[in-house]
Amino acid sequence: MSFQSDTSDPLVAKAVELREAFDRDAVERDKLGGRPTEQIRLLKESGLPSAQIPTRYGGRGASWLSILRAVREFARTDGSLAHLFGYHHLPLNLVLFRGSDVQRERLLRASAAGNFVWGNSGNAMSKTSSGRRIDNGWLINGKRPFSSGSHIADYIQISFENADGERLTAAVPADRQGIVIEDDWDGIGQRQTGSGTVSFHDLEIGDDELISSPAVPLTPYTSLTSLLQQSVLLNVFVGSAQGALEEGRAYTRTSSRPWIYSGVDKHTDDPWIKRQYGDLYIRTLAATELADKAARSLDAAFNQGPGLTHEERGAAAIDIAAANLYAGEIGLAVSSEIFEVMGARSATTANGFDRFWRNVRTHSLHNPAEYKKRTLGTWLLTGEFPVPAMYR
Repeated sequence: MSFQSDTSDPLVAKAVELREAFDRDAVERDKLGGRPTEQIRLLKESGLPSAQIPTRYGGRGASWLSILRAVREFARTDGSLAHLFGYHHLPLNLVLFRGSDVQRERLLRASAAGNFVWGNSGNAMSKTSSGRRIDNGWLINGKRPFSSGSHIADYIQISFENADGERLTAAVPADRQGIVIEDDWDGIGQRQTGSGTVSFHDLEIGDDELISSPAVPLTPYTSLTSLLQQSVLLNVFVGSAQGALEEGRAYTRTSSRPWIYSGVDKHTDDPWIKRQYGDLYIRTLAATELADKAARSLDAAFNQGPGLTHEERGAAAIDIAAANLYAGEIGLAVSSEIFEVMGARSATTANGFDRFWRNVRTHSLHNPAEYKKRTLGTWLLTGEFPVPAMYR
């Protein structure tokens, strides 16, 4: 059994190659946490960080299907790197969606040329940083939690509130004076995502670094950032389920012992074990197919450009919500149930199989399934598409 990777796609083929490199020390790095410095170097050398940037800015214009399949590949061994690579595209595309022509030309072209990796410190739920006006810009103080990717970023998206309580967003080099990466992330999973606190100490940003304005309303097209986030999440879940199942299968075939009352000499001959693996495989395969369907829907919406309608965006949102829900449930189920068919000796820290469940559990809490189900139920009963907002 193996989940087939479409290596006819050069981007996916490169992701497979990187996954194999990441796998060599994935368990050890998960225990250590911190910064995956060497892995980010390999990622940048591969050219993948600039692959999705439109060709007019020097990128390859890769499809979301390709990008999200790469996310999934990484998650088969390392949910943190899958998260970092996927989330890199959120601030990058914020510039595409809401930046000025000058900003897009400057930032996207520089990012493509340098294979920049983007991070964020713009958590909208925490209004814990503020800015005051100075000549031609702002002076920022405070902090922002859940700053994924900030610890390995070349550029970082930051957010702060002005005196009127409006949230402003800017894109700045991550090494600018006044930005302090606190390295205080201590999640049970996603341990190398750097999703802790970034603090700002008299950080100066220019007006020309602000991305759009609160006064500029979201359109269906410019609101696609939330669907990108949901798409990254669901592919981390699916990849984690695939990885857990693949590693579990290998362990079961080589190390598991039959239960004393099973009546079989080999664990793999136990009808219970066969049925359980069949069930886990079917559910993971279904989640994979839904993930690809959702990615194609995202591509269809994204390719409409600024002319994207509310209905077209809504159709993609429904596909992505359905895939996200199922992927989260399957990611949690497979990464937990796999221990039942591997046996007691599999539950050691040396094996590191628990990283899949911890990663999915940590990441899935960003998006409570209950509210996603209500969104789907509302659409099914009334035909009403979700209003563009965070997480939908």
